Amino acid sequence: MTPLRHSLLQPRLLSLAIHRRLLAAAAVATPLLAVMPVQAEEAVQSFQIAAGPLDTALNQLGQHAGILLSYRPDMTAGLQSSGLQGSYSAAAALRVLLQGSGLVAVQTGNNAFTLQPAPKTDGDDLLLPAVSITGQGVSTGGDVLPDTYAGGYVAKGGRLGVLGEQDAANVPFSVVGYTDKLIRDQQAETLAAVLDNDASVVSGFGYGNYAEKFVIRGYELNGEDVSYGGLYGIVPRQIVSTNIAERVELFKGANAFLNGVSPTGSGIGGSVNLEPKHAGDEPLTRLQLDYGNGAQTGLSADVSRRFGAEQQFGVRVNALQREGDTAIDNESRRTTLASVGLDYRGERFNTSLDVGYQKQDVDSGRSVVYAGTISKVPDAPDADTNYSPDWTESQMETTFALWRGEYQLTPEWTTYAALGGSKTQEVGQYASPTVNDDDGNATLLRLGVPYRAQALSGNVGVRGNFVTGEVSHQLNLGYSGFARRTNTAYTMAWPRVSTNIYDPVDVAYQPTVFADGDWDDPNVRSRVRMDGVSLSDTLGFMDDRLLLTLGGRQQWLKASNYTYAGELDGDFYRKSVLSPVAGVMYKPWEHISVYANHIEGLQVGDTAPTSTGLDNAGAMLDPYISRQNEVGIKLDYEHIGGSVALFEITKPSASTDIASNRYATNGKQRNRGVEVSLYGEPVSGLVLNGSATWMDPKIIASTDESNIGKDAVGVPDYRISLGADLQIPAVEGLHLNGRVIRTGSQYLDDANELRVDPWTRIDLGARYTMRAYEQNLTWRLTVNNVMNENYWASATGGYLTQGAPREVRVSLATEF
Repeated sequence: MTPLRHSLLQPRLLSLAIHRRLLAAAAVATPLLAVMPVQAEEAVQSFQIAAGPLDTALNQLGQHAGILLSYRPDMTAGLQSSGLQGSYSAAAALRVLLQGSGLVAVQTGNNAFTLQPAPKTDGDDLLLPAVSITGQGVSTGGDVLPDTYAGGYVAKGGRLGVLGEQDAANVPFSVVGYTDKLIRDQQAETLAAVLDNDASVVSGFGYGNYAEKFVIRGYELNGEDVSYGGLYGIVPRQIVSTNIAERVELFKGANAFLNGVSPTGSGIGGSVNLEPKHAGDEPLTRLQLDYGNGAQTGLSADVSRRFGAEQQFGVRVNALQREGDTAIDNESRRTTLASVGLDYRGERFNTSLDVGYQKQDVDSGRSVVYAGTISKVPDAPDADTNYSPDWTESQMETTFALWRGEYQLTPEWTTYAALGGSKTQEVGQYASPTVNDDDGNATLLRLGVPYRAQALSGNVGVRGNFVTGEVSHQLNLGYSGFARRTNTAYTMAWPRVSTNIYDPVDVAYQPTVFADGDWDDPNVRSRVRMDGVSLSDTLGFMDDRLLLTLGGRQQWLKASNYTYAGELDGDFYRKSVLSPVAGVMYKPWEHISVYANHIEGLQVGDTAPTSTGLDNAGAMLDPYISRQNEVGIKLDYEHIGGSVALFEITKPSASTDIASNRYATNGKQRNRGVEVSLYGEPVSGLVLNGSATWMDPKIIASTDESNIGKDAVGVPDYRISLGADLQIPAVEGLHLNGRVIRTGSQYLDDANELRVDPWTRIDLGARYTMRAYEQNLTWRLTVNNVMNENYWASATGGYLTQGAPREVRVSLATEF
């Protein structure tokens, strides 16, 4: 007979004998639904159990919680646990550790449990009664991804910078995570396509290139300020393929304490983090063939396996080749991607290494449109019109890597570290029209730019739990650093040539008239280094129903600019700033939490221009400090979640004061807003993902007094995104899905004389899963912009980005 394994802080023979009697009785008499429901009065404790073998995790739980846990060793052989961080009752902690193992814990006595195979229904689904988790507080972070809401599209949390991955319902901030399942089912090839699911985000293009740019809570986030595994400077800076992401995590709000200063200083209203793909517990081999209506054809593979006696080693490989014409006239794109994720899950040590390569070519890519001498915003051209010359192009190539590791010093304390970097090479020929009248007449010129960048980013720290009297503490002390060097040059044609955005002219390639720098080997143009030391403590009261987070990050900002010849241009920028944070979260009821926070954003201050005769030419301005105040309420059930948030963010800016002839920090923008969101599966077979945002973006300080009280440029007054996925009961395996996006009006200029009209976009799709040739096959059909609407999607940055035309994508995926 296989002996039972016991886990107890101080086992006694008497309790063991009693337990065996109870176990024998339970084996005969326990009904199918006798899984222990947790009572509200059960004691809640803080746990810090690293991912690793399930047997090890259960032993640590038994010792820490003082419970008697019995099971046969063969029941857990080869099984892994994703770990446990946070405050739980003993029964709730057991339930979390056993998720996905096929086992459940049955109470057999006071503080005594045994493991049994999970009962199943005829449909092979686990039949588990509801477990009430009381006093569940903020976890102490780490890299374990939060669970998802029913339907699998939206995660229950995301990475909060130095605080690690967190359950959104238990922290005083707004964060949402979108899963790989959502990305695949929506056939979302870019970050912009994923973030269209959140009404707080508006997407556009970068200044003159094809980089994705986002507006979160009314403030810009540049594509190169997207983080990967919590570190800046790793993923490609212009366009990131979603094939490398297990999760796309959106943090809404200022975040200097959590993330530090971003590479370009954007992200005052929010940040985006991508989590790498690693091997799961089950083997995966997924192959997909896709096709777009412009003749874009793609082939991708996603393969993962685990190895070792306890499945402690994992490998996951992703590859993608997609190329061809897009739905826009004369535009073609090519993407080549390969990434490898390695991980090790040990008893106390966990580590991972992610290495990737991405190359993207854009030929005749449709550009943004600038406003010249116009009295009103021109109507958007036909959705598939391309007003870029056929010689425009961009080639972008990035190699990147990320290492992460953590070591559990004790059950309560863990040390962690991460190091990553990237090398980028780009070259492009760009031409963006400037429209000058209501008839669409415009001018453009050629600008060629080679770009090189090298970045290095890392962090190291320690986090842990302890108790003082009736107060729990979750402490985090860490250091983070970022360094980047960029090299550029340029060639430019002159004079400008004529075209029309409604009837584009086939403009010939323009020869170079102006140039600076070495095209083949560009000189350094900028160096940036950011260092920060952060300390935070989350204090728990009332069994962690009331949580108070206090902390600060001391940041050292260093920057220097250089001429195209590689010579220092002005003085070195050296500043130091303390970025505080304060947040409170209270759970009046089990599934409801209310919260408030004060947190700041931080940007490197500008240097006064040296070529304009200013009295303070060359002066380095102090860093720009933005401030956010936010209150909200969150709903968190197993099948559905949601939130309501009210926020205010103020952001300073600098300009030349003509009266004093000085360049100074004299402007300020204030965005006030309300966000509402709802996601999950309220009824079986219907998955919802909806949100709405209303904004009041005002200029409250300016050297031009006539602009005070006007709306800020490029911020819609409202945005709504409503999506649903419906299972069709009459046809097994068939799902229909759809989404409606409505974006309010926005302004293109500071004086609010150029108004961009509101727009509506409808997306529809279908998914059919079938079994053929002993394999699971999934067909997907997606039609974005079904009505082929012509609209300006964004006025971000004071220029226009046109919305994409009707795009039809079909794919066939197989898993085995």
